Amino acid sequence: MTTANNPFARLPQVPAFTLTSDTVAPGGTLSGDNVSPHLSWSGAPSATKGYAVTVYDPDAPTGSGFWHWAVANLPATTTDLPAGADIPAPALQLPNDARLPQYVGAAPPEGHGEHRYYITVHALDTDDIGVPADATPAMLGFLMSGHILARATLIATASR
Repeated sequence: MTTANNPFARLPQVPAFTLTSDTVAPGGTLSGDNVSPHLSWSGAPSATKGYAVTVYDPDAPTGSGFWHWAVANLPATTTDLPAGADIPAPALQLPNDARLPQYVGAAPPEGHGEHRYYITVHALDTDDIGVPADATPAMLGFLMSGHILARATLIATASR
């Protein structure tokens, strides 16, 4: 994983587990469609009580990147999300940086070059991170920071 604008470079290191997808390969192209990718994971620590999923573009020309998706409070029994997933209760989708509580596809500005998309599943030591439904993905990251047991990341790209 490259460290330039790596959203996890300044966070405490945690073990990794496996994340795969039928719709996007590591280093592959992430679609601009507003349909969340298929995700499947395995090998999370046995102490995992819940998960969060985030999709983040650190290359967006904003000074703070762009959060495309943030899902909190996924039950520990969840290890697969189909493409265009209906999120299982009690999990919730937080508003992304477009302020929509859904997944929003890759759409780097025309001519801005290749962007990286960090698709990440965070294994947590809690089943309820305590994030309000209208919180930002950055707030989710802050609340998760002391609860992450392990992390699985798949990096995809997109350009126009």
